[in-house]
Amino acid sequence: MENASENTKSKIERKEEVVFLRKKVGLFRAISFLIGTIIGSGIFISPKGVLVNSGSVGASLVIWLACGILSMLGALSYAELGTSIKKSGGHYIYILETLGPLPAFLRLWSEIIIIRPAITAVVGLSFGRYIVEPFFAPCPAPALAVKLLTVVGVSLVVCINSWSVNWTARIQIILTFSKLVALGLIIIPGMMALAQGRNENFQNAFNSSSVPLDKVPLAFYSGMFAYSGWFYMNFVTEEIINPERNIPLAIVSTLILITVLYLLVNVAYYTVLTADEVMASGAVAVTFADRTLKSFSSVIQILVSLSCLGAITGGLFSVSRVFFVASRENQWPTIFSMIHIRHHTPLPAVVLIYPLVILMIFIGDLYGLLNLNSFPRWLFMGLVTFGLIRHRYKQPDLYRPFKVPVIIPGIFSALCLFIVGMSLYSDPLSTGIGCALTLSGVPVYYLMISRHQRPAWYRKALYLFTVKLQTLMEVVQQEIVTY
Repeated sequence: MENASENTKSKIERKEEVVFLRKKVGLFRAISFLIGTIIGSGIFISPKGVLVNSGSVGASLVIWLACGILSMLGALSYAELGTSIKKSGGHYIYILETLGPLPAFLRLWSEIIIIRPAITAVVGLSFGRYIVEPFFAPCPAPALAVKLLTVVGVSLVVCINSWSVNWTARIQIILTFSKLVALGLIIIPGMMALAQGRNENFQNAFNSSSVPLDKVPLAFYSGMFAYSGWFYMNFVTEEIINPERNIPLAIVSTLILITVLYLLVNVAYYTVLTADEVMASGAVAVTFADRTLKSFSSVIQILVSLSCLGAITGGLFSVSRVFFVASRENQWPTIFSMIHIRHHTPLPAVVLIYPLVILMIFIGDLYGLLNLNSFPRWLFMGLVTFGLIRHRYKQPDLYRPFKVPVIIPGIFSALCLFIVGMSLYSDPLSTGIGCALTLSGVPVYYLMISRHQRPAWYRKALYLFTVKLQTLMEVVQQEIVTY
């Protein structure tokens, strides 16, 4: 008995020493992770973008509801993919498995050079603005101060993600609580004002002479930006406990809650503020708090800034797994599929986009960055759900623990591609740049990825560079297959 106990103990100790990404995300962590990632800066800055491009208060509320429904269609489709394709990597791995290597690489390429740096910069700049503005009120905060504080916040998030999965999850739970408190401080005063009869801003809610149809895709971009994040659970499938149950449950329950909260928040905004006041505000939540909370309005700013920090934390945690998986699939350098020997985090993948994020923080404009990244983001999401339909017909016998009617991914794909197509007409500059940057990955793929035989000097230089980085970062290849 004593020998058996010692053998069991030694096996446990050996497993603790083995380097791999462990399953540490249960249902509660999954839900808090999703809420913490979805509720970022979007609901606090996007109402202005939705209203400007929809033309009226009524139309903007319809678009907020439509964005929630559209997100639910996509979430249900991703839940099926996450329970039938057991690899981490989200969009990238689903396109690779269903549509092939070139579209998958273009998704990876756009994630690295456009989507993730732009999204992180947008949310980070919101964080910086909300933190700095109280110190300079009523004057506008200096742009340099906002950007410097944004760099500090993003750097802190990168350090936490590099250090510990457990700490990342715990901090995300705390930040999720701050987000819900912030929404409560908006919803409760708004509903109280509505109950007192303040409904004048909803009279003639559709009073716009005509809805600008060419701007509707941009309104959806702003609204969907606030909902974006429901797909992040699929990025870390291999680290989720019981993914067949927890992925669908976490995604669906979270999105229902978020849709209800977002509608209530927007109703609260328009109960207290007129449409003109919303459009004139640089930070709608702050303007609302100044009107309702008076001297306590700075509390909202602090909570919103923490909300932004939580969104950056969750986004970086998820997307680093995409780079990790792409490296494992031989579509990205080997160093990015390595894990820190003590902290068990994908350190190289975590720090990959950090320089580009810093660059976009200093040169980018908030709304310009939003439109720039939206084109490739929604294009590939439409392709993912189209790939699900194709996968159904290619592998009809594959076990699918969670299965949705094929009409759901069909509608989602069609709407995504329609919005993307219309956006090229609505904002040809930003979306055209996004399209061009995405397509720039085609020559990179054929020159660097698809070639089976590369020059000897190139292979030797890459090997030496990888070994140097591996030694410097203290990382090794994963030693256990987790899918």
